[in-house]
Amino acid sequence: MAIVRVALDARSYDIVIEQGALDRAGSHLAGYARKGRLVVVTDAHVAKAQLPRLEASLRAAHVAVEPVILPPGEQTKSWRHLEELLDALLALEIERGDHVVALGGGVIGDLVGFAASILKRGCHFIQVPTTLLAQVDSSVGGKTAINARAGKNLIGSFYQPALVLIDPSTLDTLPVRETRAGYAEVVKYGLIDDPDFFAWCEAEGDRLLSGDAQAREYAIERSVTAKAKIVGEDERETSGRRALLNLGHTFGHALEADTGFSDLLLHGEGVAAGMALAFRYSARLGLCPAEEAQRVTAHLKAVGLPHDLASAQVTADGAALVGHMLHDKKMAAGTLPFLLARGIGRTFLSKDVVLDDVAAFLDEDRARAV
Repeated sequence: MAIVRVALDARSYDIVIEQGALDRAGSHLAGYARKGRLVVVTDAHVAKAQLPRLEASLRAAHVAVEPVILPPGEQTKSWRHLEELLDALLALEIERGDHVVALGGGVIGDLVGFAASILKRGCHFIQVPTTLLAQVDSSVGGKTAINARAGKNLIGSFYQPALVLIDPSTLDTLPVRETRAGYAEVVKYGLIDDPDFFAWCEAEGDRLLSGDAQAREYAIERSVTAKAKIVGEDERETSGRRALLNLGHTFGHALEADTGFSDLLLHGEGVAAGMALAFRYSARLGLCPAEEAQRVTAHLKAVGLPHDLASAQVTADGAALVGHMLHDKKMAAGTLPFLLARGIGRTFLSKDVVLDDVAAFLDEDRARAV
């Protein structure tokens, strides 16, 4: 078992990484059960695959479980399902001192965290992430949100969990595509500021994706350690340090918007293509050696992740994609900050990117790929 601490003074919490933790959840979570009960929010897929393990362990620890089961998919991060969840929690008489358990991937974690942040002006919640993407990224750091017609994650709050409990064995039931999409967020940590970890990904990524337990646990621990450090330094993105975690997301969210936030392009797939685009755009600007941008693209392509507009199944032209970017929540005073790179492990925040130039780059990049 590994424990990583997110140091945020009174809001500090632990990330517990343990193979088989779901089967021992009673020992981890019983102390959070007021009146001997925990409400567990999940989706229909995870309810079938993982909820019985969690329920059995909690009941063995004399904790009653009240499940709330929502539909799967990105569309669940919506006003409609937020209202549905809040009504269910109120019907279960959740109080401020209670802890709601989010069992699932990034959609469930984001939705439950946002609901907890506004229910009765704030109750507690616990993240039990069951996808690789959620385990290495979205469950840590307190970003909670739902989507809007205008774009992804535009309505939300910073609200930290009380605990993150990660069981890598839950990945055994994931479709290969979901695991691969989560792997994009693993690669991201190497590209931000850890070139040695990117080299590890190049050498060992196939082992992780094929289900090697040791590779999984190593990647999860190294990823959350990196994120915990950044979050501890810049919880609300006020200094710009935490913004580095958005590498690939400005491009990626535009691709997701163009595909309707649907299963046509999973979030991690959008991030993968977005990171490749960010590195190639950096090379176009003369900031990043072309061979390093090519190396990023080659690795993402080798593991089967989208790495350009065509492989992301995006048909929009550059102007349309930039139009999606104008709704980005990071827009400030008419300027959209971009994460660019001077090389692998040398990501930085740029505030002087010209969006017309980004549109021209996207059209040129598509033409080169044909």
